[in-house]
Amino acid sequence: MCVRPIRAIRPLSSAARGGEDGGSIWAGLHQFGRVAVPRRPYFRGGAKAPSSRRVQEVLMTESAPTPTPPRRPRQLTVADYVSGVLAGDRSILARAITLVESTSRLHESMAQEVLHRVMPHTGKAKRVGITGVPGVGKSTFIESLGTFLVERGQKIAVLTIDPTSSRSGGSILGDKTRMEKLCQLENAFIRPSPTGQSLGGVARRTRETMLLCEAAGYGTILVESVGVGQTEIALRSMVDFFLLLLLPGAGDELQGIKKGIVEMADLVAINKADGENRIKAELAKQDQSAALHYLQSATPGWKTDVVLCAGLTGEGVPELWEVVEKFYSELEPKGTVARRRQEQNFSWLESLIEDELKRRFYEDPRVNAKLPEVRQALIRGEMTAVRAAAELIQAHREGGAK
Repeated sequence: MCVRPIRAIRPLSSAARGGEDGGSIWAGLHQFGRVAVPRRPYFRGGAKAPSSRRVQEVLMTESAPTPTPPRRPRQLTVADYVSGVLAGDRSILARAITLVESTSRLHESMAQEVLHRVMPHTGKAKRVGITGVPGVGKSTFIESLGTFLVERGQKIAVLTIDPTSSRSGGSILGDKTRMEKLCQLENAFIRPSPTGQSLGGVARRTRETMLLCEAAGYGTILVESVGVGQTEIALRSMVDFFLLLLLPGAGDELQGIKKGIVEMADLVAINKADGENRIKAELAKQDQSAALHYLQSATPGWKTDVVLCAGLTGEGVPELWEVVEKFYSELEPKGTVARRRQEQNFSWLESLIEDELKRRFYEDPRVNAKLPEVRQALIRGEMTAVRAAAELIQAHREGGAK
């Protein structure tokens, strides 16, 4: 028989050879580590000899290592979460944040127990909110500020909020990729979160996330929100110090939304105030300083100021942080910061009650049964929205009474 030998990787198993009955294409062809491939169809049933490519495919399949399944992370108990967070374990802290962000009712009860146990270790950090128009350079500024604080020996946590698509429900969560230098620092923790359906681009569980970061020993919490607008009240209601970033030379474009934000700011910073923008930034500072005279201060006993900075170069960042430290050194002894946090807790309580009542309302089977009928009536113009709401609420009450 005319054969053409090729080099074999290793002897094949019985299954690969098709059995030991001598009728397969491999029967009797293994000798001295060589595989003989027939050139002519001398096999049972008139089958043709396999091609060299087929031989190589079988040999590669036979010699390829069996892939090991990925290891699933160990399920953590409440005690594991608490001890890990208090020890400053970054991986467990990240998993704890994922736990509080979960919408599962089972996870929520576990998350609340974790938060309850770490509460005595919270409340000592500086909580700073940062907002500004898209393109103002928030991520670049935060990286510059965060690097500056870490170099001074501080531990910081950065909570960045990414917008959630109203169509697909997804978020890019790409802010962390724009803080490449800060990500490499051991004393910096960066956590991007989706906005979901929360007001003002502030994630639903951001408050709980701040508590976890404080319990983990981070002394400064920086929270970045999405865009600007009246809905940024949500961010103002969870931080001590509210920083607004503006662009030089963009005053006229921001007049429609600026007043509602500026009156909540404890400090206004004109970012990108370097190079050719320096003159424009100086003019913008003068305009903003003049405008602040007509606005009530955001925090009693504190005067909102305007500063210049450049997140890309770090220029003006140390001076800006001096203003933040002055805010705490002057107002913390007076109890202003503590009173603000108490008011925020009351606001948080009201928000949680509203969310829970809304959830129960839409999960009520009587409401779900009535809702399609009411919607069709609205579409046909047979009912006003006020009347439709009243009927749905009445259906909910009847279900609760029974």
